[in-house]
Amino acid sequence: KFDPRNSTGQNEAGLPAGIGWYRKIFVRPAGERLYIDFDGVYRNSEVWINGHYLGRRPNGYISFRYELTPGLHATGPDTLLVKVDNSAQPNSRWYSGSGIYRHVWLEAKGRVSIYPRDVFITTPEATEKQARVHIEAPLEEKYQLRTTIYDESGKKLATTTTNDLAIDAPHRWSPGDPYLYTAELQLFDGGQLLDTWQTRIGIRAFHFDAARGFFLNDQPVKIKGVCLHHDLGALGAAVNAAAIVRQLRLLKAMGCNAIRTSHNPPAPEMLDACDSLGFLVMDEAFDMWQKKKTKYDYSLDFRQWHERDLQDQVRRDRNHPSVIIWSIGNEIREQFDTSGIRIARELAAAVKALDTTRPITSALTETDTMKNFIYRSGALDITGLNYNQQEYDSVPSKYPGKPFIATETTSAFETRGHYDMPADSIRRWPAGPKKPLEGANPDYTASSYDNESAYWGSTHEETWRAAARCPWVSGVFVWTGFDYLGEPTPYPWPARSSYFGIIDLAGFPKDAYYMYQSEWTTKPVLHVFPDWNGKPGRPIDIRAYYNQADEVELYLNGRSLGVRRKQDGRLHVEWKAIPFEAGELKAVSRRSGKTVLVQRLHTAGAPAALELEADRSELKADGSDLSFVTIRITDAHGNTIPHAANLVRVRIAGPATLAGMDNGYQADLESFQGPDHSAYNGLCLAIIRTKKSSGPIHVQVSSPGLRPAQLELVSR
Repeated sequence: KFDPRNSTGQNEAGLPAGIGWYRKIFVRPAGERLYIDFDGVYRNSEVWINGHYLGRRPNGYISFRYELTPGLHATGPDTLLVKVDNSAQPNSRWYSGSGIYRHVWLEAKGRVSIYPRDVFITTPEATEKQARVHIEAPLEEKYQLRTTIYDESGKKLATTTTNDLAIDAPHRWSPGDPYLYTAELQLFDGGQLLDTWQTRIGIRAFHFDAARGFFLNDQPVKIKGVCLHHDLGALGAAVNAAAIVRQLRLLKAMGCNAIRTSHNPPAPEMLDACDSLGFLVMDEAFDMWQKKKTKYDYSLDFRQWHERDLQDQVRRDRNHPSVIIWSIGNEIREQFDTSGIRIARELAAAVKALDTTRPITSALTETDTMKNFIYRSGALDITGLNYNQQEYDSVPSKYPGKPFIATETTSAFETRGHYDMPADSIRRWPAGPKKPLEGANPDYTASSYDNESAYWGSTHEETWRAAARCPWVSGVFVWTGFDYLGEPTPYPWPARSSYFGIIDLAGFPKDAYYMYQSEWTTKPVLHVFPDWNGKPGRPIDIRAYYNQADEVELYLNGRSLGVRRKQDGRLHVEWKAIPFEAGELKAVSRRSGKTVLVQRLHTAGAPAALELEADRSELKADGSDLSFVTIRITDAHGNTIPHAANLVRVRIAGPATLAGMDNGYQADLESFQGPDHSAYNGLCLAIIRTKKSSGPIHVQVSSPGLRPAQLELVSR
């Protein structure tokens, strides 16, 4: 349950934390050495095998390994015990989850084997004509490593027993064409094969230029990124590859090409998906150093653990072609302390000792360079700045000689489907630090006109206009791609999740999504909002985002309300205060007089039916695959009811379960895990999870007084 009395507090969504114990009794598989790999445990984990203490890892986001071999029984089953202590609260500024929330792997290996973190594969040369692939792996002289590269079809391209091999006319990796090769490493002792390991690699070359921004494979690329926390909405913090892929596909369709893993190492599945779907990644290490942000956070462990944690992160992630930047911190308070010089240099040196192929940044906030000691350390290869878009024009003179990237931007507030008029009245909530929240809505909503933001931030348009006009701004990372659990600025309880997302917690795009789509893609876009429902005569401001066109004309029940063209650098057009009358609102975008797109909005009638749409209908029978089913409340003609809040119930027959439900409303305290949930502004989401058996899955959704709906999925 969401409960403000939980020790985590509102910033962690009012969800419980505490101490957890895990026990796994298993029969030892064949192999001379046995290892256990944890992808992430939040937090303060301790591990024992048969009563033998293996160690402690306080960092909740780092991956780590123990060898079990010395503590195993000679015969009979073995017992693995894990204690997780997340009881000291608060220790996070957002919902972290608790316990073993990422995968755990048991590996049985020979006496000598390949440890993936010891292998470093780079592409120091990657031209159109030829690529050089370089392999580093520490080995004793008596052993030999053979590396073979295969293309995506499985064709063998090259083999070497040295550190280098060449590939002619390489297919280079990019967000638009994320081509991946497979590198197979075989470890030999004379003629005996000891171990084999495979990984996917991408061949690409990139660099940052202080004046011209980011270049990938010799082509200029604007980094169009978002920041993401690790939770998956109604699924919580537990990792799920299908949910990660869904998030990335929604962002890809928006035109996003980059992810910042704010503010910690991501799940390995996130980087795998970024490799295969085509996203550039800023891989971030820490949200704090020695100076705390919450009472019991990682600052308590930083002195003892930062070097090892950072090394483990870099060694784990450095073979991913998607990773292009290491970030050593976010809004670190040592910016304002001379210790920032020493620590920044120490962290940068730890990264460079393991990887010199990628630049280092830190997300700074202090714009006075003389007062910013992390900037003064000289340890950063790229100047990273959060917010402060008013600084972009002066970057070449203020931060001379180094590339620049907007590590975090915007912090705009939006609730999907809610609109506060007038649309062009910009509100900062609150107006400044330590100022009261004034003019807020009693229902804990924020306007989707893109006219509300935090005082330190800006609207989506304000920031992107500033970044787009400056070639020296390598790119942006918008805060945030999705709403996330916790940190529900600017509201008090019962708000329990953030308002910053371009997409809401359920995965439904807000209107700002289409602004980015119109700016970040070449796909024709015409998006008119809000819905055309209201009271007779009451005025409504209508806006439209569009591209690939010169103008948009708006019609109300066949009457033209005028033609609008983008002016004064604005990224939208607007028709002010149109008196509402029921019927049809039609928008037509044109280029050189020819129609590009048409969008129609109809006044909705009474709620009459349910409509279902699954993002995927064919699923894997692996016990973790997901289908995300959108539930719409419609009138008799199929129009979505924009303010419907009907309670809907989901029933499933077949090899699947209901994993969760959500509606995207930031102050909804209904359980994610019940069989029913209220819609919000006409929409609700049901998440269907497969079992480990195949067969048809029947999903039926009902609501009192509405025509029910059903759909069929299949698990194979």
